[in-house]
Parts: sequence; structure tokens; C-alpha cells
Amino acid sequence: MKNTTVKAAAGLAAGGALLFACQAALAGPPFMTDDPEPLAPQHSEAYVFSTMDKGPGGTQYLAPAFEFNTSPAEDIHLHAMVPYVNVMPDDGPNQHGLGDVELGVKYRFVHETDSRPQVGIFPMFELRTGDPDKGLGNGKTWWTLPVWVQKSFGPWTTYGGGGRAFNSAPGMRNYNFGGWLLQRAVTEDLILGGEVFAQGAPSVDAEHTTYVNFGGYYNNIKICGSCSLLFRVGHSVAGETHTDAYLGLY
Repeated sequence: MKNTTVKAAAGLAAGGALLFACQAALAGPPFMTDDPEPLAPQHSEAYVFSTMDKGPGGTQYLAPAFEFNTSPAEDIHLHAMVPYVNVMPDDGPNQHGLGDVELGVKYRFVHETDSRPQVGIFPMFELRTGDPDKGLGNGKTWWTLPVWVQKSFGPWTTYGGGGRAFNSAPGMRNYNFGGWLLQRAVTEDLILGGEVFAQGAPSVDAEHTTYVNFGGYYNNIKICGSCSLLFRVGHSVAGETHTDAYLGLY
């Protein structure tokens, strides 16, 4: 677990349009890199969030998006995310509507010890629910298979890994992705971190992209019933030019 209050759990949806296919299709809120630790058994969590990706050809927002995770048993949790996608191309009409719904299962198969990191997998499926003709969906169900590793040292936690995306929709392609993150508990409620995340070209007319992002969590916000604020901002440092951001409530 990234910290005692906020669990990394799930996925950032790709809007699916070829124009914005370079946006990462997975994340451990608020970061693109995920961790291997599932929820505690018989526990659930929910997020409401928005994201922004400004890249070649326009800007895409998920606003709002809803995420729910629940654990039926030890070492496993189930994940669902439903996005409302807003696509604003530089040279065409804006489009809005339901995006591709994301489903996933996180499974941890190695537990952390003093000398060993924990390890897990988090396969995700992006269902064809968004309209591809409007740039709101991929046009065909696709999936990712990553492996994530995590180790904690006092107030410091580091995790990362990577995997491969499998996308056979017209104009799309399979690609590799991976990232690594380091974060620290600054106070009892404030956790800050930074990551490097890279992915290959997800479509035939896209390039690889490498991001550097900074963000974190602020926990126990009393005004919303001890919820947590999640935030991230970043920019690409190689490949296509992107500015990205995430803001959510846990």
C-alpha cells in the first residue's frame, strides 16, 4: 500500500481516439505507475477524479470519472472505472460522452518482508463502450498485462514495473510500457512522490512517450468526511509532447 489511507488501485482510461492514443491506459492514482498491493480483504474504496492530457492535435479530459475497487479475499481485488470523456481537437468539433469502461483484477503473489519486495500483477481490460466515431473509444476491447514490485524503507516507498498492451483495433498496435516511482511520507497526512513513466507508440501514427510526473496525497480532509485529495502534474521529456494532470477525491 502506498500509504495507510490511500490505496493505489486502478486505471486511467484511454479515451480511445487515435488522436489521443498516446495517453497512458493505466495508473495507480494519482500516478501512471501502479503498485502490487491490493485492498485488505472485505474492504472497498471509491474515487471521483478528473484527468487532463494535452498532446499533439488537441486536449482530452476525463471529467468526471468514477472508480470503484473491492477485495473479496486476501491478496486480490477487483477494479472498475467509468469515464466521461471530453475530446477537444485542434482542428475539429469537440466531442463528449461515455468512454471505454475499464475492468481489472489485482493479484499479489509475493508478500513483502524485510529483505524481499512484494510482487503482483494487475491485468486490465478496456471494454468497447465509448463511440469510436466520435473519438470517445478505442473501437475494440483491448487489454494490458503488467507486473508491479514494491518495497518500503521507513517513510520511503518505491515501486514500479511494467508490461505490455495488446490492442488489435484498426490503426492501433501492441506496445510495451513501464515506470518507477519514489515517494515519502512528509507528515502524517502528506505524501509526496515523483515518477518516470514510458510507453511505446500505441498507434501506427504515434510515437513513444516518456513522462516525468510529481504528485501525492493529502489525507484526512475533514470538510469531506476525512477523505483524501490526490494530485499529479507532469510533462513528457522524450517522444511526443504531452502535459498531463490528475485531481481526485478518495
